[in-house]
Amino acid sequence: MKARDTKPTWTDLKAKLAGFDRDGLINLVHDLYATSKDNQAFLHARFALGDDVLKPYKATIDRWLWPDVFKNQDTSVAKAKKALADYKKAVGQPEGLAELMVFYCERASGFSNDVGLQDEGYFDALVRMFEQALKACGALPEDRGQELLVRLDAVRRLSHNFGYGVGDEMDDMLAGVGFDAGSR
Repeated sequence: MKARDTKPTWTDLKAKLAGFDRDGLINLVHDLYATSKDNQAFLHARFALGDDVLKPYKATIDRWLWPDVFKNQDTSVAKAKKALADYKKAVGQPEGLAELMVFYCERASGFSNDVGLQDEGYFDALVRMFEQALKACGALPEDRGQELLVRLDAVRRLSHNFGYGVGDEMDDMLAGVGFDAGSR
């Protein structure tokens, strides 16, 4: 008789963890911490440790949205978005998430403008992130939301250099939230 191949689940792991004492759990977390920079960033963000818990997430976004073209690095929207998802799992603070979304837009538009990128998929992802960032800004206290909207307005202005209607879509989105770009 052939044994069934079963994938372990969270329930299986949770049952094993229930048998750990406090020291055992601390040692497990230590081992996870020592295993990877991603785990360290997650734990630092979750427990608000360090001066800037957003720094490793921003570094990942920067790497994948503004690669070093002289080293033949390429872009990856998926890997940049993963940094946002990882932060959301770690903490998910609305202000931090909005900051990362705006930073994403700044880096994507800056790189596109700097190197003359002509990638419709990259632009589509930028427009979608811009829309998400606008929604995130709307959920923040007014002063912080306005500060981020000003940065998004700079992204909008720069995006008119790309073609593909990117800047026009952003114009409509900003007008839709009542942001008066003409007064800035």
